[in-house]
Amino acid sequence: MKTLLRWVINALALLVLTQVVPGFAIDTFYHALIAALVLGLLNAIVRPVAIILTLPINIVTLGLFTFVINAGLIWFMSTFIKGVEVTDFWAAILVAIVLWAVATITNFFLKHTKESK
Repeated sequence: MKTLLRWVINALALLVLTQVVPGFAIDTFYHALIAALVLGLLNAIVRPVAIILTLPINIVTLGLFTFVINAGLIWFMSTFIKGVEVTDFWAAILVAIVLWAVATITNFFLKHTKESK
């Protein structure tokens, strides 16, 4: 249940970001759901490998290079999902930062509700 909630929240965040971030567009809520699903899969499969391969630069930048990796995954996702468009790498960086903040807040509240039960 919590996984579905995270999926829908990320899809809604992607839709809101289309209104806020110039250079980032998603056509419909269906496309946002697919984009959130694919981003979740990419974050689970590709991101750990990319972080290990870029570990030295990630250490030097105190972890900030992770946002570049996430932006690259967002840009990569937009290349093969119809209805999602990222025209600028800086837009992808901004989307990555906001999605990180949304995930952090979501995880906090979902963990907090788990402890209160």
